[in-house]
Amino acid sequence: AWAQADPFTAERRGDRLFGRGTADDGAGVISHVHALRVLDELLGGLPCSVTVFIEGEEEVGSPSFENLLAAYRDRLEADVIVVADSSNWKVGVPALTTSLRGVVQVDARLDVLDHALHSGQYGGPVLDAVTSMCRLVATLHDEAGDVAVPGLVSRAQAAPDFPEYPEEAFRADAGVLDGVELAGTGDLTARLWTKPTITVIGMDVTPLHLAGNVLAPSCTARISMRLAPGQDPAAAQAALVAYLKQQVPFGARLTVSQGEAGPAFDGSSDTPAGRAAHWALSTAFGENCVDIGQGGSIPFISTLQETFPGAQVLVTGIEDPDTRAHSEDESMHLGDLEKIVTAEALLLARLGGAVDEPAKG
Repeated sequence: AWAQADPFTAERRGDRLFGRGTADDGAGVISHVHALRVLDELLGGLPCSVTVFIEGEEEVGSPSFENLLAAYRDRLEADVIVVADSSNWKVGVPALTTSLRGVVQVDARLDVLDHALHSGQYGGPVLDAVTSMCRLVATLHDEAGDVAVPGLVSRAQAAPDFPEYPEEAFRADAGVLDGVELAGTGDLTARLWTKPTITVIGMDVTPLHLAGNVLAPSCTARISMRLAPGQDPAAAQAALVAYLKQQVPFGARLTVSQGEAGPAFDGSSDTPAGRAAHWALSTAFGENCVDIGQGGSIPFISTLQETFPGAQVLVTGIEDPDTRAHSEDESMHLGDLEKIVTAEALLLARLGGAVDEPAKG
């Protein structure tokens, strides 16, 4: 539960601002707006041409994005695109995100009866749909906790320039309870950023306060799969559907509805804009900027790359291990927000030729 009465009214506690969307992704909008204000106040205008595009459908697959790009292509075309929807390595340590996983979703429905039945009278020979669904989704991982769906792209090692993530630090950041083992094999950062994952993010079942002695005739689960960079989303979705069909227990009737499908992002900071961003972030934070991956997905980045193949895409953000995006008590660090604003202002000034990056050496 939220510590504050209204999650949609921001509340400051210490050096953090709490509220739904404060970090993901209200901070991204604020960082753009205030960076432009800073430049306007200090320089009397902007050092380069800037278009701000606020995309509010990312969490639901950006269904309007391609049409908007087509309609406003000339106004949105750019040499550099800054997507402020990621995170820093930790509070006070800035990062550029150069790797994001893709995502696909399916709704799997199992039907075992044409109507509900008394569980005492008919239970035994008939396995209810909820139990059948539990058996089905339990096959999605092997004994080690890796994804069991065959034929998927998987990178057991993350990029060598990514920072190490000690297990103790990860457990503390994620709030993993004592005694709970981490799932999967390979490097921890690979499990987080470059290997596929599967999560059951929703299931239609009877809530406890309405539970009765009933055999449920049907059950639907929403299954989300994160994809390694380089994985074709359509192929991954097809592999998942084929696997589910092979694993159906006791001949239950399976119906699969395919949902969101978005590709991964596999970028590089070794570009003119990437190097300028590293300098700007390092200068603003007073700490060296690092490259990181992210296990989350921003599928519209690939759409931007396809539409503007000459553009350099930079993925920045304000989140940190304490942010709790998509959870209760979401928050952002206000000190880091100020630094992100400064960094973006420096980046735009550098790209526009208003400031020079100091020579090394």
